[in-house]
Amino acid sequence: MILQLLKHQRKHILVDIDTQRDFLSAWGNARITNRETVLANIRRMMAWARLEYVPVISTAEVYPNISSINKVGYCLDGTYGQQKIPYTLLSNRVSFPADDWNALPADLLLSHRQVILHKRCIDPFDEPRIERLFSEIKADEFLLIGACIEDAVKATALGLLHRGKNVRVIVDAVGSQNSKEAKLALRKMAAKGAKLIETKDIAGVSSLKPVCSFKCRISQRIKRNTIMIGRRSRGLSLKGNLKTIHNCLMT
Repeated sequence: MILQLLKHQRKHILVDIDTQRDFLSAWGNARITNRETVLANIRRMMAWARLEYVPVISTAEVYPNISSINKVGYCLDGTYGQQKIPYTLLSNRVSFPADDWNALPADLLLSHRQVILHKRCIDPFDEPRIERLFSEIKADEFLLIGACIEDAVKATALGLLHRGKNVRVIVDAVGSQNSKEAKLALRKMAAKGAKLIETKDIAGVSSLKPVCSFKCRISQRIKRNTIMIGRRSRGLSLKGNLKTIHNCLMT
């Protein structure tokens, strides 16, 4: 069995679900629709975890980058979109691949602040290693952030609840692709025992504005200028320029 966290450290565990570029980037192949608010609050929750020394368990989807066997068009192995957003990464972290093994070091959460577990599916409990970790680890509460509410977040919450864990979903730090399905998913999680709270309930009130407000103004300005210049020079790439600005803002 995995050695548990020290008693004074295990009040919370932050569960960071699929915070990857394909979900959270403006150019992502499976981007969420409410990213402006969600990005700011994910960043706040990660900052809170760093400050309070809260352990982070992260999941990340990864699918074979082989067109003949893969019908999924996002989070493909080795692509830019499969990468995690930089501010969701802690310096003291360990990563495990998606495979059929469930082996884990006995001192995993004593030696590392963040554990990143890759998965070949939406439901993390379909992966042996993730299923073992979530089943054995003990904490007073599991706090959920990430994407998407209607699939991976819901599957994670219901799986934890089924295993007798106390779950809190940070509703303004989870993204969705379909608002109607997201509302239904939140109701189902609440009906099964999950508590629905906001970022301010954990990390306090912030005066910061959504991170995309500034980015969008910059992007619009760059787009106008690039179009004007592009009419004179075919060598300039609008998409490339916008993506460069976006990368800087996301780090």
